[in-house]
Amino acid sequence: MGGVTSSMAAKFAFFPPNPPSYGVEVASETGKLRLTGVENVKENVEVLKLKTKRGNQVVAAYIKNPTASLTLLYSHGNAADLGQMFELFSELSLHLRVNLIGYDYSGYGRSSGKPSEQNTYYDIEAVYRCLEEQYNVKEQDVILYGQSVGSGPTLELASRLPNLRAVVLHSAIASGLRVMYPVKRTYWFDIYKNVDKISSVKCPVLVIHGTSDDVVKWSHGKQLFDLCKEKYEPLWIKGGNHCDLELYPQYIKHLKKFVSAVEKSPHQGQACVPPQTEKARSSTDVREPARPSTDQREKSRTSMDQREMPKLSVESKDKARASVDKRERTRKSVDGNATEQQIQTEKARNSIDR
Repeated sequence: MGGVTSSMAAKFAFFPPNPPSYGVEVASETGKLRLTGVENVKENVEVLKLKTKRGNQVVAAYIKNPTASLTLLYSHGNAADLGQMFELFSELSLHLRVNLIGYDYSGYGRSSGKPSEQNTYYDIEAVYRCLEEQYNVKEQDVILYGQSVGSGPTLELASRLPNLRAVVLHSAIASGLRVMYPVKRTYWFDIYKNVDKISSVKCPVLVIHGTSDDVVKWSHGKQLFDLCKEKYEPLWIKGGNHCDLELYPQYIKHLKKFVSAVEKSPHQGQACVPPQTEKARSSTDVREPARPSTDQREKSRTSMDQREMPKLSVESKDKARASVDKRERTRKSVDGNATEQQIQTEKARNSIDR
């Protein structure tokens, strides 16, 4: 069964850039590893080769930020490698004020071995173990970040770390099979069963997804968000696709807000989730169409008419008819005003949408 699953994963889930976008060499002046073919690699970057439990060697880059108290472990998507991701890694480390470690899966970039679901689990475990043993990073100071297929190893590890600080899911998949088919249940041969693991994650989770994602539909992110135990306000980027979310200004703004919140929280899962999060189903970046307020005005108007309805006496039927006619003219006037207000409201809402 495991062979069938790995074969399925290799067919659709893994597309390592060929040739790799970077190289690794030993610097003659320091004797340390360094990246080649990558621009703007500064002195605060350490290049590592880490051995997994399966014997593969994965290449990782650790970016140190002197102001950081948290460390972000980034698992990238299925068609990228460390060289292509390095610029984003540097920007995230700088703007989020975190240490950041990114790595290539087995068979990606200059990492040895072949890509498979199980190998990605061993890969991220080796990187996490490096943070603990080599950099003395504590579990409660780690944020796991999974993009696209990287959400698989991210949630696999997160489900086994009860004291993790936080998780970010970027264009995440509900499961491998659900990317290809709209299945409602999990089958034994499915891969990256994130939809079954997310409920085991005990720390705050931020879900980021584009509403126009044509690779992994927005419904994947929505489903994972709904199943989170510790929800943080999600970021649904209106018009965002699968590989361009970093280009939207609200992406880094929302991430900074999230990292700042979990950094200030004394314990994971406490004091970092906004009060409105439980009811939130979209962030302010994707405005749902406003519900018409005319219904409320109609009810208010009807209630007002009822309150103002005078008690008719037998002796004053003529006066009552006149009063009714007068109220009818008043109601039409109110209707006209309400319609005018509705048009103005509609114009305002359209302006906001634009």
